[in-house]
Amino acid sequence: MTGRLTGESYARAALTYLAEPGDGRLGAMLRTYGAVRALEAIKAGEVLRSTGWEADVLPGSAAAGAPAAAGVPAAAGVSAAQRAMARWQVRLAELPSADDIAEFCRAGIRLVCPGDPEWPVRLDDLGHARPYALWLRGSADLRFNCLRSVAIVGSRAATAYGSYVASEFAASVAARGWAVISGGAYGVDAAAHRGALAADGVTVAVLACGVDVPYPAGHADLLDAIAAQGLIASEWPPGRTATRLRFLVRNRVIAALAAGTVVVEAGQRSGALNSARHARDLGRPLMAVPGPITSDLSTGCHTIIRDWQGTLVTSAADVVECVSPLCLAADSPPQGRLPAVLDRDALDPEDVAILEALPLRGGMGPASIAVKAALDMDTVIRSLAALAAGGFAERCEQGWRLRRTRSEVTGRSH
Repeated sequence: MTGRLTGESYARAALTYLAEPGDGRLGAMLRTYGAVRALEAIKAGEVLRSTGWEADVLPGSAAAGAPAAAGVPAAAGVSAAQRAMARWQVRLAELPSADDIAEFCRAGIRLVCPGDPEWPVRLDDLGHARPYALWLRGSADLRFNCLRSVAIVGSRAATAYGSYVASEFAASVAARGWAVISGGAYGVDAAAHRGALAADGVTVAVLACGVDVPYPAGHADLLDAIAAQGLIASEWPPGRTATRLRFLVRNRVIAALAAGTVVVEAGQRSGALNSARHARDLGRPLMAVPGPITSDLSTGCHTIIRDWQGTLVTSAADVVECVSPLCLAADSPPQGRLPAVLDRDALDPEDVAILEALPLRGGMGPASIAVKAALDMDTVIRSLAALAAGGFAERCEQGWRLRRTRSEVTGRSH
């Protein structure tokens, strides 16, 4: 989403300023009422009561029209809702206008919301904890690259062994056409990002701060390189700084975006185990790299293998074999269209018309594409999602363009 945000998109952008990510009460409220109505209610201090909000998120509370659970006061659900409302209203003073948010978009930052062509459907598996929206920096298409992706995570205080393994795994899976997802931190995360970049692959850094905030500060150059070749993603709006709790909240998004998660090194109290738990709870393939039994940084990996039924992996080939059967089924494009259309002759006439309307350089917005292709906007948006998943089109700063092959980029012939 580029340009000035309106309606549901602006409301979701606003909610990223008002509420911390993963707030189940707000998530349920969004599912019931939508973002525009939810934002109006927060501004007015109006408590929206619904069974989905109070019963699902606050077990044992008195939902509308339902008897209170034994030992729970009838007003418990309402008081919890009022506390949530007060928590969100505290930040109303810092809420930016639509024009202010448009400035971020002009600076190369964009917003992706549920239902947008670039939104990864895998995130919907988080239920009420699904992100309200994602802020992105970089020209790669998030949904398309997450179709075939692996999260590689581990300790910030990685050993030479852990850094080597993370870098080698990332470079090898990237060379096979898989995107590498990690958290941008020191140690294993940094090694994974650098390995993918070295292999000329796509890597996604999911941050616990705004996409314009270089954190850690020592990774400013690395984050710029990731944005140039892949994506920086965050649930927090531009300008937000990282906190310890935000790292833990962020980890569920890393696990949900990827087809599977690999833990390279992790102690028993490592944040990487938090990512691993999310992957396990989401039913994603969970893998771990074994290490020396004398190393504290291997104990978490061994726990994953021994107690969590994680798969022991010793090579990138093991990783790809583990996630390949599930990589596409978990995030199919709208209306059941195949995510990997390789033969242009098999495209629908509408898809062909849209491809012919797309520029090879620069970019074009969906509205302009609809006019040039003589199609309605809904058809264009649905088709762009499928064309991006099939490798024919890609998002850029100016909108959409044809996706060039490696030979076109480098000037070499096949």
